[in-house]
Amino acid sequence: MYKIPESVLVVVHTAQLDVLLIRRADSAVDFWQSVTGSKDHPGEDWHATAAREAAEETGLRADAPGCRLTDWGLENVYTIYPQWLHRYAPGVTRNTERVFGLQVPPDAPVVLNPREHTAYAWMDWRAAADRCYSPSNAEAILWLPRLVHR
Repeated sequence: MYKIPESVLVVVHTAQLDVLLIRRADSAVDFWQSVTGSKDHPGEDWHATAAREAAEETGLRADAPGCRLTDWGLENVYTIYPQWLHRYAPGVTRNTERVFGLQVPPDAPVVLNPREHTAYAWMDWRAAADRCYSPSNAEAILWLPRLVHR
């Protein structure tokens, strides 16, 4: 089954603007990122996709006490990295990514899915943006202070 070229980017953060980054297990480079993932089916709601992916990848539940999942109203359209094109139907080369923020308490326990990620780190939003492999992920993190403290 092919992946749907519609995905979410979920910037997990605290009210103090610390950001959670996770390191991909399937990359030869030091690939740090926020939570990402594709819709399970074409009709899946963006919000449901974001909540599901956050729970699957980090164990963090959007409906847990002290947590708040917010649709930032931003979308990125980008060319899919060549090493991952085989996951999509023939001829699919671009993906639409909807950006969310998931605010969590500072002591929220992170439990990684070891098939997908090998490490995690909490860091200041500026440092997190610098560490991201993906330019669209870095850009989303740079929006964090404007979107959280309005």
